[in-house]
This record gives sequence, structure tokens and C-alpha cells, in this order.
Amino acid sequence: MKRNKLHIHWYPGHIAKAERKLKEQLSLVDAVIEVIDARLPLSSSYTNITGLLGDKPRLILLNKSDLTERNEINKWVKFLEEKYSAPVLLCDAKNTKDLNIIIKKAIELAEPRIQAIMKKGLLRRPARVMVVGMPNVGKSSIINKLTRSSKTKIGAKAGVTRQQQWVRINPQLELLDTPGIIPMRQDNQEVAAKLAFVNSISENAYTNEPVAQELLEALDERYPAEVREYYKIQDEPLSLENIALKRNWLISGGEADITRTSAYVLRDFREGKIGKFILDDMEE
Repeated sequence: MKRNKLHIHWYPGHIAKAERKLKEQLSLVDAVIEVIDARLPLSSSYTNITGLLGDKPRLILLNKSDLTERNEINKWVKFLEEKYSAPVLLCDAKNTKDLNIIIKKAIELAEPRIQAIMKKGLLRRPARVMVVGMPNVGKSSIINKLTRSSKTKIGAKAGVTRQQQWVRINPQLELLDTPGIIPMRQDNQEVAAKLAFVNSISENAYTNEPVAQELLEALDERYPAEVREYYKIQDEPLSLENIALKRNWLISGGEADITRTSAYVLRDFREGKIGKFILDDMEE
């Protein structure tokens, strides 16, 4: 993406307060599951995630991997594992095939801390984990998937806190039921545009028309064959207007219905109807 036509006005408040709360929650868990949108393996990861987590073990889940091409996302798994020195798993909140693998890896990451506790003379306890991630990357779906077989809250823990509630996933794993929400502050407009593409930014921060056009141009740079075939536009500019005219989406006076078209373009992309895409580049 070389364009920078958009300007997304977006700065959520209470950043410092939210980060303090996240750090308080982190002190209660043995490991963290970070959920990332597989279509944006870098852009949908919080910039300061390593600084926030410190030496806390982390499992990275590339969620919505069903919306990406398998060979391409597998390359990203290896890249991210080397970049962050953390295990990376593919997942899709729509199915549960990967559930046992996620649980097993989370327990494995928590084991060193549990061993340290046992060396102090305390009894073994279940691993405690928390799910973090940016808005709309699928945190809630992952939490729901993990807790689907056991929704029994086991309450506050003595010596830990009276406010936090826990859910026992199985005898070896407990989940902090309040998801750790990573606050977002986005000054990079290119990244902000990508996050808008996948609906990870509040719709109050932008209007559909310029975001949809920017998305079309980004796809035309990376995946021209797929996007042009889907919209049946070959030799003319890939624009909202031309898509509207091609589909006969018109308003009074015979003009292109840009409002309707932009909503459909964003929906088509977000639901994977145009194709399976990744919009980030691997760093050298």
C-alpha cells in the first residue's frame, strides 16, 4: 500500500488506565493467549505487546485463518515464531478442531511458573491464562470456544483477588473470564486503514466510501486477478463507481450508488467472498 488518501480520526481515551488494568490482570496469570487477525499478522498485533507482557509466556493465535490462503499463512507462522520467539497456531473460531491443541499449548507454557510455585512448597494448581488482543480480532469467539464445555465460574481465589472471576476449562487449565483488552492508539494511517478494512476500528472513526475505495486499490495491487474477476472489471479502473455501474446499482438520475456499493465491498472482503488474502508484508 503506497497510498495515503485516508485520514482516520481515531484515538480511544483512557489508554494509560486501560494499560494499567491489563498489567494488573497479567500479574494473576501464568501465560497469555494473544489473538491476531490472520489477514493482518503484523498490523493487528498491538505495537507495544512485548513491552506490556514482559517475560510472560505467550501463545499467538492467528484467528480467521480460514480467510487466508493456506500456504501463505503457513509462511507467516514460521516468520512470527522467529520474530517473537513464541509458538504460533492457526485457528478459526467457527470450528473446534484446534481446541485441544490450544489448550495443550497453553498448559505447556504455564508449566515453568507452576513448577516454580511447587518448589516453594505449594501444591500444584491449574494453569491460569488470559486472552488479549485488539478489537474484533475474535477474542470473544476464542473465549467462548475455550469455555464451551464448562461455563462454571469458580469465583475469587484466596490470596489473588476478590474481584476477578475464573472459569475452569478442565482440571489443568483456568481462564480469567474478563478478557484482557489491549488498548489501541493508532498514529500510522496505513495500519489504521488496514484495521478499518477488517472492521477492527470503530465505524465512528471513518466513512465507508473512502475506506472501501482504499481497500479496492490495495487488493488491486496485491491480488488483481482475484478482485477483478470477482467484480467483473478488467480493463477499466477498479472503482466503486464502475462496480456500481456494472451491477446496475443506481440512484435517481442514473448515477452510481456509491453508498450501497461501498457497504457491499467491505462486506464481501470481510466475509471472504472476494478471495483469501493477507494484506501485510513480512519485514526484512
